[in-house]
Amino acid sequence: MMPRKAPAAAPPRPFEPVEAMSHETGGAIPLCALVRQPPLIVKPDASLRDTLFALNQAGVEAGVVAEDRDVPLGIVTLRDLVDAITIKGADLGDPTFGFMTAAPASLPADASIHRARVAMTRGRLTHLVLLEPDGRLNNLISQSDLPGFREGGADELIERIALADNVDSLAELTREVRQRGRALFDGGMGIEPLCQWMSGLNDLVSMRVIELVANEFDLPPVPWCWMVFGSEGRLEQTFATDQDNGLIFQPDKPSDTGALRGQFVNFAKAVNQALDICGFMTCPGDIMAGNPTWCLSAEEWRQRFGAWMNTPEPEARLNAAIFFDCRPLYGQDDLVDELHQWLLPRPAEHPRFLHAMAAEALSCVPSLGLLGNFSYDGGNRYPHTIDIKTRGIRPFVDAARLWALRYGVWTTNTADRLRSVGPHLKRSAHDTAASIEAFELIQRIRIQRQLAGGAYDEINRIDPDDLTAPQRIMLKEAFKQAKTLQLRLRQQFDL
Repeated sequence: MMPRKAPAAAPPRPFEPVEAMSHETGGAIPLCALVRQPPLIVKPDASLRDTLFALNQAGVEAGVVAEDRDVPLGIVTLRDLVDAITIKGADLGDPTFGFMTAAPASLPADASIHRARVAMTRGRLTHLVLLEPDGRLNNLISQSDLPGFREGGADELIERIALADNVDSLAELTREVRQRGRALFDGGMGIEPLCQWMSGLNDLVSMRVIELVANEFDLPPVPWCWMVFGSEGRLEQTFATDQDNGLIFQPDKPSDTGALRGQFVNFAKAVNQALDICGFMTCPGDIMAGNPTWCLSAEEWRQRFGAWMNTPEPEARLNAAIFFDCRPLYGQDDLVDELHQWLLPRPAEHPRFLHAMAAEALSCVPSLGLLGNFSYDGGNRYPHTIDIKTRGIRPFVDAARLWALRYGVWTTNTADRLRSVGPHLKRSAHDTAASIEAFELIQRIRIQRQLAGGAYDEINRIDPDDLTAPQRIMLKEAFKQAKTLQLRLRQQFDL
């Protein structure tokens, strides 16, 4: 039998839309929108004296070194120049290019805040260059432009993850991340920032795992990238999660694809096993990079996505629900960025695919009957229970994903998607915020259930009698919000 523990947390508050949530996590704001001013452009042959003067006049700590504004050669920071003069003995008349950081780390201008935070944290970077899709300079972003995820002792964990030299140490650190996450949850941290916090640290653990395993393999000298899907791709991992990942690589010539796959699969299997040791369980459906089916060249991934859209059979719809939530984790991120750019306009060009996805989304209804009472789906094995992941979380996730595909929005997080598509749907900010708060209330109850423990097939099941009376009322209201989204889908796709 399932343990019947009443959650100890305070009853959830009523649905009062909170606009400040986007301030806490960045919401759907692209990186380029966070930068406060245009980049300072420094000529490569400018003297250190002139560059120092320009930085001081602009009131910034870094500039982009470029002959042509659209083609960044490097970045130079105030600290670089001070070190050059005081430690390296440089002359104020020396040219700046000799002291710049060449080929600086970069991200697409519309990349997510989470991705920038992880890149800066892992690389100990103070700045990132933001690029347009064609490689032209967009801007320069600094750590101070970003909301962080360093609450709850994250600084210490980040440092220890970076220094870990074996998988067992990372497994212990993963347990500590979850313990700290539980303390933040019990302390009342919001669900969206909590998931972002945990996803950021889980990303750092996973990246270090991949790095350690890669050191044991003689990998082919071609570009490759580890991708994550599902809840990890959406930055919605909770306290019980399994792996959904894949690998993309770029062969020098198509005929090399099969041989390269064989080499990458052995490496990927070792990574999957190491992640399992770290508490990220292997996927029951084998959606992992160690499965040759999901270790593909860039061209094969395009063909795979294209086939799902062209022939939206049941299996294709299931795969779309997982793989369209992809994001890059480790390696050559531009392989996934280019796949995104190729994919972004295509779902709208396949109305039959979107219609099939809408029908699939509507097949999973919230657990609320016609008379406003809970409906149960546990059968004889789990009587009087609700699968809150399937019947509570999924309706929001599916609707948000479908609208993101329909309107060419490539953020993967559910709350971010709802914010981004709101204007396309002509939904008021109040209605969007209410949907997000309902989604997060269900996530909070789900996490409470997970922390109560139990077998893996039980931890997403709740008995409403285990909730407080206010929680039961609010859960019904949250299910009503899910029904509202599904009604909108039904009307939009004539289903």
